[in-house]
Amino acid sequence: MSSNRPDEIFRRRVFYIPGYDPIHPRRYRELYRKEGAAQAVISGYEIDLSAKTGTGPYGWHVRSVQDGRQVETEVEVLVWSDIVRDSMSNSIPAAYLQMLRTAWIYISSGALWRLMRLRKGPVIAALYPVAMLLGQLLLAVGLGWLVFRAMALLPLGVASLVGAVAGLLAGVALLHWFRARDGRFFAYYLMHDYAYSAQLHGATPPALEARMGEFRERVGAALRSDVDEVLVVGHSSGAHLGVSVLADLIRQDDLPKNSPALGFLSLGQVVPMVSFLPRAQRLRRDLHALSTSEALAWVDVSAPGDGCAFALCDPVTVSGVAPAGKRWPLVFSAAFTQTLSPERWRALRWRFFRLHFQYLCAFDRPGDYDYFRITAGPLTLANRYATRAPSKSRIDVAVSKYTSMDAA
Repeated sequence: MSSNRPDEIFRRRVFYIPGYDPIHPRRYRELYRKEGAAQAVISGYEIDLSAKTGTGPYGWHVRSVQDGRQVETEVEVLVWSDIVRDSMSNSIPAAYLQMLRTAWIYISSGALWRLMRLRKGPVIAALYPVAMLLGQLLLAVGLGWLVFRAMALLPLGVASLVGAVAGLLAGVALLHWFRARDGRFFAYYLMHDYAYSAQLHGATPPALEARMGEFRERVGAALRSDVDEVLVVGHSSGAHLGVSVLADLIRQDDLPKNSPALGFLSLGQVVPMVSFLPRAQRLRRDLHALSTSEALAWVDVSAPGDGCAFALCDPVTVSGVAPAGKRWPLVFSAAFTQTLSPERWRALRWRFFRLHFQYLCAFDRPGDYDYFRITAGPLTLANRYATRAPSKSRIDVAVSKYTSMDAA
C-alpha cells in the first residue's frame, strides 16, 4: 500500500493519544493549527488544516507540501478525557486522602527511591502537589487560628464558640479559594494524575482497559486501509497507553499482508511512574514485547529541559525488562536549548507545564525533530530516522525493583 513514486500523494493516518487531560480534544486541533503554521513559515513548507472527513473520533485533515511532495494526513484524537474527568474528585477532603494514599504507595513500594535515580525533574514534579497541598492546608490552618485569636476581643461567653466557627469557615474558604484557582497552581490536577496511575499499584483500571481496546480496533482498521503509514503518537501518560495498544495489536498477529508502515512516536513519556509499581506486570510485558517487534518503528523523543518527563530514559531498559535482541525504542533528545533560540528558551524555561507540550509545538531553530514533518511529511517514521543514532546521554540501565510480567 506504499506509494513510492514522487508524483503520488503520500497518505497517512495519525492517532494521537493525549496524556492525563480532562480538556476537550479541540485544544489539540487548535495547537496543531497554530504551531503547524508557525513551523511551516520557519522551515519553508506548506501546511493547511481542514475539518475531519468521515465519522469516528475527534480529528482533523492536514494537507501539506514538503520536499516537493504532497501529503494528506488524517489525524484522530483517541479520547479518554471523560475517564480523566470521572477520576477527578471535586471534594477537598477526598483529594487530601488521595494524596496520602498515593504517597504511601510510592514510598512503601520503594518506587519513589528508584525513580529518584533516574531524573530528579519528574520526581520533583511528583512531589510538588504534595508540598503545595500541604502548604495550602497550613495556610488555611494559620488563617483559621488568626481569626480565632481575633475573636478573643468578643465578650467572654461567646468568644470561644464564635471564634472556632469563624476560624473554621475562614480556613475552609481559603482551601476553596486555592481549589478554584488550580488552573494556576496545578496542585490538584497533578495529584489526580499521579493518583490515577497509582490507584491499582500500576495495574490498568478496567475503564481504561476497555477504552484501550477501542483504540486498538481503530488503529487495526487503519492498517487495513489504503494509506502509506499509520502513526500512533503518545504524549506524556499517553505514551504508555500507546505501548499497550500496539503490543496487543501486534500480539494478535492479524496484521494484514502488505499493510502500511506502522510507527509509534512517544513524546515526553512518564512510563517509569507506572512501570516501577509492583502490579504493572501488564505494562512491563508490553514494553518487553514491543521492544523486539519488527512490525513497527518506535521512536522516543524527550528533552532534559522538560522537567515533567523522564528525559532520555529508555522506558524498556530502566523498567528492567529489556530482552536479548532489543530493537526499540530509538531514544533521542529534542534538545530544547539548541532547537529553541536563546530568547525563546528564556521565555519558556520556567514554564514547566508549557515545556511539557513543546514536542507538539514549533521550534524556531529546528533540528532533526519536527512534529509537523513527522506527522505531515512524505517520509515514514522508520525512513526519517533510519540512520539516526540514539542520544549518548540516554539512561539505559535497569533501575526498577519490580520486573515481573503477565503471561502473554
